[in-house]
Amino acid sequence: MKALTFQGIGDIRCEEAPDPRLEHERDAIVRVEFAGLCGSDLHVYHGREEGIDRGTVMGHEFVGRVLEAGAAVRGLAAGDRVACPFTTNCGACYYCSRGLSARCVSGRLFGWVRGGVGLHGGQAPFVRVPLADTTLFRLPDDVDLPEALLLCDVLPTGDHCAAMAEVGAGRTVAVLGCGPVGLMAILAARERGAERIHALDSIAERLARAGALGASPVDLRRIDPIAVIHADTDGRGADAVLEAVGSPQAARMAFDLVRPGGIISTAGVHHEATFPFSPAQAYDRNLTWRIGRSPARSLMEGLLPLVRRRRKDLAALITHRFPLAEGREAYALFDGKRDGCVKVAFVP
Repeated sequence: MKALTFQGIGDIRCEEAPDPRLEHERDAIVRVEFAGLCGSDLHVYHGREEGIDRGTVMGHEFVGRVLEAGAAVRGLAAGDRVACPFTTNCGACYYCSRGLSARCVSGRLFGWVRGGVGLHGGQAPFVRVPLADTTLFRLPDDVDLPEALLLCDVLPTGDHCAAMAEVGAGRTVAVLGCGPVGLMAILAARERGAERIHALDSIAERLARAGALGASPVDLRRIDPIAVIHADTDGRGADAVLEAVGSPQAARMAFDLVRPGGIISTAGVHHEATFPFSPAQAYDRNLTWRIGRSPARSLMEGLLPLVRRRRKDLAALITHRFPLAEGREAYALFDGKRDGCVKVAFVP
C-alpha cells in the first residue's frame, strides 16, 4: 500500500509500506476513510521527538470501517464504522477502569515505531489496531467523518484541558494558542459555562475562529495579553489558563497570566528539560499546574452529545483535505500555517 512515511527530519513521503495483517486474535484491520494531521506529528517532523524508525507510517487520528476482525474481537464486525483514539487501550487495567485510558498498561501510540517495535499509523489506506474491541469506538450512524475524526484526539484533548482547569460558571479563562486543540478547549470551556474566555494567538484567521466560538480574541502581535486579562479581573489574573501550544515561552506566559490560586492546564506537548518558573515562584502564587495526555478513549462516548450539538463548528475546523500522494505538500502547508490552514485531513 502507499502510505505517508517518515524518512527523516522534514521528510515525509508517500511510499510503499507493507499491508497490515492480523497478528493477534484481538486485532482488527481498519480501512481508513479519513485521517488527520495533528500538531503532534510536527514534533516528529521537526525532530523534537527523536528515535522513530525511518519508514514508520505517520498519523494517530483516523476513522473508517472494520475490514477484518480477529477471532477474539467482540462487539465489532466487518463493515462497522469506527473512530480510533491515538493510543490502544485494554479497557480493564487500573488506569482504564478509572478513566485514564491514556496511561493503559498495554497502551501503545499509533504512528510510532522504534527499533522495529511499535505501531504504524493511520495516514494510510489500512491500519492494524491491537486490542480492537476496547480501543475502537463504534460510530453512530448520525456522526459524519469530519466530526468523527475530531473525536480521535483534538476534541477530547481540548475537553480534557478544560476539565483539568476546573472551568465552570463565573470563571475567567485564557486560552493560549488557537490551533485545533486550543479551539476545542474554547468550545469545551464555553460548554462548561465559563463567563469570559480570552483567546490568545498571533494568526488572524485562527483568532476569528476563536471569536466565532464565543471567545474574545487577543492578537499577541498588537495587544499586551497581561494588560487585557488584568483589566478584566481587577488585576488578579485569569482563574485558569488553558495552554495549547507546548513551548517554554507559552508556559511562562501562562504563569504570568494566571491569578494566585489559579490553575494552569497544559494540553500542549512539551520537550524542554526544566520548568519556566521556579518551585519558589509557584509556591508564592499557590499555583496548580496540571499537565498530561488526554484519555481520549475514556471520553469519546461522553462527548457524543457535544458532537451532535456543535457538528457544524467541528466540521468547519477541517479546512484542507489532501490525497496521500500530496502528503509532503500537506505537511508543509500545515507547518507553515499557510492559506488559513487550521486542520488537515487525508483521504486515502
